[in-house]
Amino acid sequence: MMEKKRMKSGEAPDPDKPMRSGFTTGACATAVAKGAAQLLLTGIVPDRAVVSLPAGFDHSFELQEQELKEGVATCATIKDAGDDPDATHLAKIIAHVTWRDEPGVELDGGIGVGRVTKPGLPVPVGEAAINPVPRRMITEAVTQVLAEHGAARGVRVVISVPDGEEIAKKTLNSRLGIIGGISILGTRGVVVPFSTSAYRASVVQAISVAQASGCEHIVLTTGGSSEKYAMKMMPELPEEAFIQMGDFVGFAIKHGKRLGMKRISLVGMPGKFAKVAQGVMMVHSKSAPVDFGFLASVARETGAGEELAQAIEEANTATQVADMMTEAGFLPYFEKLCTYACRHCLEHAGGGLTVEVVLVTMKGMELGRAEVSELDGINGNE
Repeated sequence: MMEKKRMKSGEAPDPDKPMRSGFTTGACATAVAKGAAQLLLTGIVPDRAVVSLPAGFDHSFELQEQELKEGVATCATIKDAGDDPDATHLAKIIAHVTWRDEPGVELDGGIGVGRVTKPGLPVPVGEAAINPVPRRMITEAVTQVLAEHGAARGVRVVISVPDGEEIAKKTLNSRLGIIGGISILGTRGVVVPFSTSAYRASVVQAISVAQASGCEHIVLTTGGSSEKYAMKMMPELPEEAFIQMGDFVGFAIKHGKRLGMKRISLVGMPGKFAKVAQGVMMVHSKSAPVDFGFLASVARETGAGEELAQAIEEANTATQVADMMTEAGFLPYFEKLCTYACRHCLEHAGGGLTVEVVLVTMKGMELGRAEVSELDGINGNE
């Protein structure tokens, strides 16, 4: 469960500027819960709350809107995600803490914190979408406050995010079965800008939800547009089967196999999938260049003349090559490209499943497709 928003082409950071880290919703929730617990127990308004982060250091969070009224202690803070493209950046995180007769800490989500409605996530169905590490952080911080003041009773902590339901519309939470708001997340307490580990974790969680929903066939796409086209192509599949893998082709395929998928379809555009066809399993623009010599050799395999092959070798982008081949009417080129991509994906996974690759244009028109189910054989749609 994570709150990554879809990146737009103009949002890349300035490579010459140092990237600023931020803090997770889990760390912020821990800070406000600790501050509100201190206010409830002492009546003294805290300006800050110091939290020990799993990343290995303490951080002092600034608190606001502190109030003790009719037995309810309230504290808030504003989440700072640093330079990460996080949908929850600048969200207000609030904790309300009240007494309860039983000892210990009861934790729940309020307004703007989602509820889990599908299996496959680290939080059971029906509970607030507060992930295990933030749950532990909040519980331990508040328990420490109770112990320091010798409290005989326990407390109830409710975490709220006033704009959480609106923020959640920018995330994939509804796809994962998290309804009514955002998730309270974080394993280290720190948001690393453009964190590949965070995105990878979201891919694994999405595949886990698909598995728990009974899917044995998943569809991997590089982004929202290709996913939209994939959904139109395969309307028989449930929503959980469609997973945006970003640039992590090899990673997603391996985890799909690990989680029991029998068939994996990849739907995407030539710019990314030309790299997969040449054996690149991480298709970020900086990961590896497009091999135009390889694309020219594929064109020759499918009957293109030498003049066209030479033009391909001198092209600037894989999309330009796709346009050239479409205009020239060499559609078998795309099927061959898909076949190469299938084979590399299956080899990367170590076999044991069927891989399908579908190439589409920017407008969603299908260019070609192929599938491979055996490591020693290539099966196109012939």
